[in-house]
Amino acid sequence: MPEPLISVDQLLKNLVGTVVVDCRFSLADTDAGESSYRKGHIPGAHYLHLDRDLCGEKGEHGGRHPLPDPARFCERLAQLGITTDTPVVAYDDSRFAFASRLWWMLRSLGYRSVQVLDGGFSAWCAAGAGTDVEIPEPQPVAAHQAEAYAARLDIDGVRSAQSEAAILVDSREEKRYRGIEEPIDPVAGHIPGAVNYPWQGVSDEAGFALDVSAQSDRWQDLDPQRELVVYCGSGVTACVNLLSLAMAGRSRVQLYAGSWSDWCSYLETIPGPGRRGPAAQSIQP
Repeated sequence: MPEPLISVDQLLKNLVGTVVVDCRFSLADTDAGESSYRKGHIPGAHYLHLDRDLCGEKGEHGGRHPLPDPARFCERLAQLGITTDTPVVAYDDSRFAFASRLWWMLRSLGYRSVQVLDGGFSAWCAAGAGTDVEIPEPQPVAAHQAEAYAARLDIDGVRSAQSEAAILVDSREEKRYRGIEEPIDPVAGHIPGAVNYPWQGVSDEAGFALDVSAQSDRWQDLDPQRELVVYCGSGVTACVNLLSLAMAGRSRVQLYAGSWSDWCSYLETIPGPGRRGPAAQSIQP
C-alpha cells in the first residue's frame, strides 16, 4: 500500500497514469462541489458526488450517508477506468472531509493504490499547478468484483466490539460529542463509553495534515492492543480519523459506517431532554 497522503509535487510528477478524483462537496449546498469542479479542477480529474456516488439509498436505519452497494460502486469506478491496481488520488477542499471517504472506501474494497492530496485543491492552486474545465473522457475497464466492505461495522458489530473491549472513537466536534448542541441529528450526545477525537485535529487550518509523528502522538493514549471503532455523525468525517490512524501505523481499526445517525435511529423512545439537547449520551438502543 502507498502512503495515505501525496503532495502536490509528487502528484505533478506522477499525473500521467493516475486517475484523479475531485470529491469537493458541501453539506449546506449539495450542488456546490460539482459546480466548483465544472469551474475548474485538476487537469484530467473526474468528479464523484457524495450523495450520488459515495452513498447508497437511505432507509430507516443505516444513517444519513449509508455506503453504496459494493458491486454498484465498483461498476462506477470501472466507468472511470479504475482497476484494483490503478493509482488513484482523491482531493477535496475541506481538510480531507470527503476525499478521505473515497480513500477509505477504495481501501476497504481491495483497491491497492489510493492516496489523498495533502492540502487539497487549495494547495494545488497555490502551487500554480494549473486547472482545467474540460470534463475528461472516461476509459472504462472491467469492474472489480467486491461483495462487502472490509473493516466496516453495523450497530450489532459495534455492540459486539464493545463487549470485547474495543475503544469507540467519536470524531465529531466536542460540543456535539458532549451533547451541548446537535444541529443535525434528533438526539444529542454520544455512544456510551466513546472517547472524543475531533476530525479537524488531523490537519492544520490550511488543510495540510500534521506530520506522522504528530499523528502518532495524537493516538498515544489509546492502547494499541485494543481495537478501535471510529464513528462520526454519518460515517463521512470519521474517515479523516481513519486516515490519521493509517498515517500513525494503527491497523486494528474499523468504521461504524452508520455512525451516530444510525445509532439514533434505533432508539425506541427519545425523551424531551434528548432532542437536540444534553443527556442523550446515556441512552442506549
